[in-house]
Parts: sequence; C-alpha cells; structure tokens
Amino acid sequence: MRHLLLATLPMILIACSADNAAGQNGAAAQDRPFKVDIMADFDAPWAMTFLPDGRMLVTEKKGGLVLYDPARKIAIGVGGAPAVDSAGQGGLMDVVLAPDFATSGTVYLSWSESGAGGKGVALGMGRLAMKGGGAADLEGFMTIFKASPYVDGNGHYSGRIAFSPDGKYLFFTNGERQKFDPAQDPKSTLGKVLRLNPDGAPAAGNPLAAKGFHPAIWSYGHRNLLGLAFDGEGRLWEQEMGPQGGDEVNLIKPGLNYGYPLASNGDHYDGRDIPDHRPGDGFEAPKIWWNPSISPAGLIHYSGDMFPQWKNSLFLGGLSGQALIRMKLDGEKAEKADQWDMGARIREVEQGPDGALWLLEDGGGSEGRLLKLTPQ
Repeated sequence: MRHLLLATLPMILIACSADNAAGQNGAAAQDRPFKVDIMADFDAPWAMTFLPDGRMLVTEKKGGLVLYDPARKIAIGVGGAPAVDSAGQGGLMDVVLAPDFATSGTVYLSWSESGAGGKGVALGMGRLAMKGGGAADLEGFMTIFKASPYVDGNGHYSGRIAFSPDGKYLFFTNGERQKFDPAQDPKSTLGKVLRLNPDGAPAAGNPLAAKGFHPAIWSYGHRNLLGLAFDGEGRLWEQEMGPQGGDEVNLIKPGLNYGYPLASNGDHYDGRDIPDHRPGDGFEAPKIWWNPSISPAGLIHYSGDMFPQWKNSLFLGGLSGQALIRMKLDGEKAEKADQWDMGARIREVEQGPDGALWLLEDGGGSEGRLLKLTPQ
C-alpha cells in the first residue's frame, strides 16, 4: 500500500509531493484562490475525519483503516476494522467520530459486505485504542445496523453518516442498489435517509413509522446518497448521484419523498425518460441539480476562519467532474457558486481544525492523494 511508505520514508514523499504540486493542473492552478499541498498518498481512499489532536482517520476502498498524522507525515494501519466486499462500488466507506469521542473513543464506520440474500451496506462502532509501539486498534468493534434487504449487485451502497448537532441521533444513508423501485418501498431501507439512535436502533418518533414504513426511515425516494451534512442552523443537506444527468443537492426534511425513480432531472442510462421534477407532482425537488453529471462525492458545511468569505457554504467533490464545487446557502435556499478544476477525481472534502480544506482524490483513474488547501 502507498501509505505504508509514509512511516519509513516521509521525507522522500514530501520531496516528490513538492514537485508534483508545482505542475499540478498547469495554468488552471493560477486561477484558484487557494494553493494545494500534497500531504500523503493512499490506496483508493474513500473518507476521512479529524481527531481532536489533529490526526485523522482515513478509510480505503479495500478495507484499510489508516491513522495519519499530518504534522509528522506518518501513517499507521488500524486493526479491528470489519471485513468488506470491495467489488464494484463496494468497500470500507465512511468514518465518523462519536459526539463524545473525547471521552469514549468511539468511532463509527460503514462498509459493504456479503450476507444472506446478497450484499448490502452495514454500520458499526468500536473504540479507537493506541497500543505499544505506535500500533492502534478498534476494540470491541460490532455491527449495529444493516440495510434491508441485501440484494445482488455491486453498486449504490451510499453509506454516509452524520450526527445531529445535539448528538442524539445518527443519520445514515442507504442507496437503492441500482434496483430503482426499493427507493419507494416503505418496508425497505434502500434509497432512504435513516434516523437512528447512536446504538443503531431506529429512533423513536421517525415520521413515517405510523404509516407502516420501516421504523428507521426519515426520508425516501433517493438514489445513491454520497454526501450528508448539517449546516450551522441544524438543517440537513444531502447530495446524490442522479441517473444520466440529474445529480442533486437536497434539503432533507422528515417524511418527504424525493421522487426517485418516479421523478428526476436526469434519465435512465438505457435512454428511458424519467419525468422531471415539477411543481405539484408530490415530490420534493432538489435545491441544486446538474445535467450533465458531475458525479458528486462527499459533502461538508464550511464554518472555518481560514476562508472567511466561504462561511455558510457547502462543498463537495466531483468524480467525473474532477472538481471542487462550492454552493452558497441562504436559509433553505442554495445556489451554485464556484467550481474549480482539480485535474483528478475528488472523492471527499473535509474541513480541518484550522479551517483549511482537505481533499481526497479517488484513486480510481487518478491518484489517491490527500490534498491540503490554504489561501494563495
């Protein structure tokens, strides 16, 4: 794995990174309001999160969980992560700290796995523990929720995790697994945003349970939900890949139907039409959409001081779009603001402790590099 070189050859990596950064994306770099420093190189990374001490956890598609120290440029593998089925779009996916991580050390992971009926996305938790000699493990890791049903295929797992601002609830996305109809099926968790307790049980008071829906469902009619973030006012925003065109950013509200596959601003890949969102159709329309597609990945709400002009913005990465994209928020309204060509597939965006922006390249058709963005 590339990241294993970090522990033994950090200075070599830094030297190579400096050369790469100087030429990255050529003249386009001159037009960006930020400079790009290449910090590390991972094996098809998927997600990252910062620890209180400034280190970060990074997930890799094939199942690696890495503890990385940006200050020392050192990475170590973390033991105890679950076994994953990494075929197709599967792998080790999101990583999020528990709201009480400072005292509990609890880390949440999502991943794809094989099981009865096929494959699906699962959610689990364990305690991050440092061992002698610099090793680290997830102790007591256990699965706390599984999508239902498990089906065949290797796509649209989703698996994004976000805690509510009060720390009481865990929101979890389940993709519709390229099966279309489950997104509208009240008994299935596929194609849904779920609201769970921190132990993985469906939260009491979910809006559709009394109507016969699966008790975990918070909203439905989604496709492949690859970003989930709360803004500063406690609103929940989500982004998902549409079909052929129709990528979306949605404001998630309890109990609403977001339309897929009955409504979308894109069409099926085989050319079949899907009716566009329109007023009065009974579906909640996206706040922002793209056609042609950008293949969105990751989502954060920016609240840092390093780029004060971007406070109260959403950021996401573009896979096919090979871009970093900013969206401006105004209450429940959102609009496209900036799109910067990054010359590589951007899988994840995160805000660092000092307000810097951190990106992970996808590792599929591009490098798997960790990038740090600071003002020019």
